[in-house]
Amino acid sequence: APAWLRRLCGQLLSERLLRPSGVQAVVRGIMEGTGGGAGVEAAAAADWRKCEAVAKILASCPQQCLSLEDYYSLVCPQILDLLHIQDRQTALQLQRVAAATLLAMAKEHPQLAERHLLQPLLAPLRRCSGAAELAGEEFPAGTVLVTEAELSSCVEDVLKVYVVGNDSSSLLLGSLQSVLGVVFSLYSFAKQNVSHLRSPCQEILLWFLEKSEREASLAVLEGFVGLSSSVHPLHPQCQLCVGSQGGATIVVEETVSDEDEALYRKVSSEQSRVESLVELLSGCQESGLAGDFFIRCLKELTRVAAEDEEVVAKSALVPGGSLLELEQYHDEQSRKLLVLQLVAALCESVSDSVFTDIQQVEEFVAATLQRACISPARGPGAAAEAQTLAMAMGLVAAMLGGAVQLQSSDFSVLKRLVPLLEELSRSYPEPVTQELATDLRIAICTHGAFCPGTVGAAAHGVLGRKPGLGAQSPASVPSRAPSPGGDCGSPLAPGERNEERSTCHEPGASSPAPAPCADSPAPAGLQELLLSAYDPQPPGRAAALRHLAGLIAHRDPEALQLREKLLQVFLENMEHEDAFVYLSAIQGASLLSSEYPERILPVLLAQYGCPAQGTEDATAAVTRMKLGEVLMRVTRALGDTVSRHREPLVQAFLRGARAPDAALRASSLSNLGELCQRLGFQLGSIIQEVTSCLTAIARTDPAAEVRRAAVHVVVVLLRGLSEKATEVLRDVLRDLYRLLKHVVAAEPDGATVLHAQLALEELDTVMRRVLFPPQTLQKKIVVLP
Repeated sequence: APAWLRRLCGQLLSERLLRPSGVQAVVRGIMEGTGGGAGVEAAAAADWRKCEAVAKILASCPQQCLSLEDYYSLVCPQILDLLHIQDRQTALQLQRVAAATLLAMAKEHPQLAERHLLQPLLAPLRRCSGAAELAGEEFPAGTVLVTEAELSSCVEDVLKVYVVGNDSSSLLLGSLQSVLGVVFSLYSFAKQNVSHLRSPCQEILLWFLEKSEREASLAVLEGFVGLSSSVHPLHPQCQLCVGSQGGATIVVEETVSDEDEALYRKVSSEQSRVESLVELLSGCQESGLAGDFFIRCLKELTRVAAEDEEVVAKSALVPGGSLLELEQYHDEQSRKLLVLQLVAALCESVSDSVFTDIQQVEEFVAATLQRACISPARGPGAAAEAQTLAMAMGLVAAMLGGAVQLQSSDFSVLKRLVPLLEELSRSYPEPVTQELATDLRIAICTHGAFCPGTVGAAAHGVLGRKPGLGAQSPASVPSRAPSPGGDCGSPLAPGERNEERSTCHEPGASSPAPAPCADSPAPAGLQELLLSAYDPQPPGRAAALRHLAGLIAHRDPEALQLREKLLQVFLENMEHEDAFVYLSAIQGASLLSSEYPERILPVLLAQYGCPAQGTEDATAAVTRMKLGEVLMRVTRALGDTVSRHREPLVQAFLRGARAPDAALRASSLSNLGELCQRLGFQLGSIIQEVTSCLTAIARTDPAAEVRRAAVHVVVVLLRGLSEKATEVLRDVLRDLYRLLKHVVAAEPDGATVLHAQLALEELDTVMRRVLFPPQTLQKKIVVLP
């Protein structure tokens, strides 16, 4: 366009912008274009660039306006009105323009933007914050300070501008921090009632905690519960009430004359704030904020304990004190109770996964050790202090014992605990704790090369189980032994520890985990355990089997020398009809096979392929299925090394798929599918045998559950191989396709047909990706000579 036309259009646009309702008219004229309709919302969802261009136009002061202050005072109220458009077709578009304009103005002219945009936006929340001055004469009890519609609109506007706009500038974070206390009170109120304000308030709080500096976020969290003055809470004279539309209103509270009622309200309010803060922190565990705040509270508890020691010393010297000193003492006691309440709530709710790295664990242990050095456990809280100290030291012992793979950098972090452990070994009154502190210091300094027996015992204690037979020496504590339940124990999962610990006290528990309950018997009692494994009473027999499995898990040398005898005991007890007995036998046999796969696995495969009775009755089929469970547990325990035993395992399951019992055939096919997954679908030359067996069973087997299992194995193969299916299964892919089409067309069982349809969909997706690869467009710049 010519220059005169551009200049004239700009002049007309600026004149219209400065008129009443000019902002909305200009925005609609630029954004809608053709006059609205269904295309407006689609354009708003797609063209962000046009919204930003309009925002730059609105943020720039035109030449017709004499003062920037006048322009902002005229335009900013209209920009805020764009956030409240009710027309659904244009609301999303205009709200995006308003949010983009606000952010642009905040960057270019922060002071004017704060005065004309942010303060009016946050005015309803500022009006009832602790920084506001409320005169009792002007606002009598029951006066509505903020209506339900005004409060809901304010929270929605803050969500649109701050969270959706997602601009973490210091101006926006600082302005939002001034009203965070009111937002948190509103979130706590909405959590206790049915309100639509709970979700937006939670998103606002989490956004601020994520975008702010870590120190600022921790200070804000302390301010939420009254431990610091970093945020302004809801004014003491203000009260939140339930609104008629699912929101809330803020009214002036009546003065409570009854002291008991006032104390009850104060205690209830503190409890509610603590519970709301703990629930809010449950969404910040991945970022590490919950762990940092937990450590901060522990350090605050340590500081309070040190101050208590000083107060006790001073009170012993000075019998009486002034009224001011007494008031300060009561404030400190209230603060200590609040910290204790907060730590207790955090321990109960988020402590299972609160720590995300070694650094946080080190800080937690350091805070606990420092508190123990300053104030050894005594008095009414001695038991809790001792348990906390034992948990912290057991956490370090578990990490050194192999529960976590430690690098050299992790040991440099753990070495910060050495001075505290040395101080604890000298000053703590209990000899057992002194010895453990000394041994932990030695283990850290030697990078775990020398790990005394006390460290292993502490590690087993924190993992929820005790050492097995022969675990009195350091050599008997394995560095990375699997837990009796089959999974590697984690020091950060107390829920699992409680479950394991509960099974230790019940001989007839349904869990097969062989966790020895009583003190570990001497190796000389091994013969007595073998005799108890044939006890006519199932509880005694199951307890003996679990003890024997515990010996294997802890690699007791006496027990490992009798591995053939133990295997015979476990195999014979698998035939027992009691679930407690045969599950304990299965666990023991799998642990023994994991230790000596080269010797034990052929015996198990022979038993699985050829039953001892020689006839295929129901009892023999059940026993073979139990052996199949043992084989699968061994497969999981061996990990990548299971490929060495690939062919005998596959052949054993293929023989089981031809057994007379239908349940055994289905079980063998299920085991075959899981074995293929464990092998990474690297079946090699035996892929022809596997597919032939699956095809025959899916076409001819009389039992529906067996045909279903065969088709499911095909689904697992296709889904696991994905695009590699055309390479790995190229010789049998056509046969599998014909099989699936036959099943879909002729199979009477609905579940089997569903599995086949899923397999065909997977195959169709794979072939489309192979035959029609996605086209990629590339730009090339060629420099001509």
